[in-house]
Parts: sequence; structure tokens; C-alpha cells
Amino acid sequence: MAASIWKGHLTFGLVSFPVRLFAAARSETISFNQLHKQDGSRIKQMVFCQAEDKPIPRSEIVKGYEYEKGKYVVIEDEDIKKVAHPAF
Repeated sequence: MAASIWKGHLTFGLVSFPVRLFAAARSETISFNQLHKQDGSRIKQMVFCQAEDKPIPRSEIVKGYEYEKGKYVVIEDEDIKKVAHPAF
């Protein structure tokens, strides 16, 4: 049974009602796989390099911000963490 996050009473004149408050959302996550509709097998997405027109492994993918047409600055995960949680 779920644990209540608040307990109290509502009182109307001489009548009192016990009340318990429960969290409406859970912190569970769910993920899905993409499947081929015809046979139910998992699909594989290929990632291509636009300049070399060949497939590349996902380990060679980095994040980039386009600051000028066709010019990018590479953004590392540490940079994003610093912006999301600045040290005070």
C-alpha cells in the first residue's frame, strides 16, 4: 500500500473527517523498443556522416551548437551539467 504524504482532518462545525493525502505520480520510467510491424523483430537505425556518406558508430556522435551557418561549436556533457546546475 502507498504511504500517505500528509494526514489531517477536515472539520465542518461539529463533524470532523479524517483525510490522508497520497502522491498522484510515481517516479517510475518505462521505455519501449522499436519493432518491425510485420515480424515483430527489433529495428536498427543507421547513422550516416553527411560529409563522408558512410555509416558511423554512435560513439562518434557529439552535440554541437550552430552559431553561424555551417559552423558549429562542440558541447560536452560537462558543459551542459554546469549550465543546468551552476555552483553558487
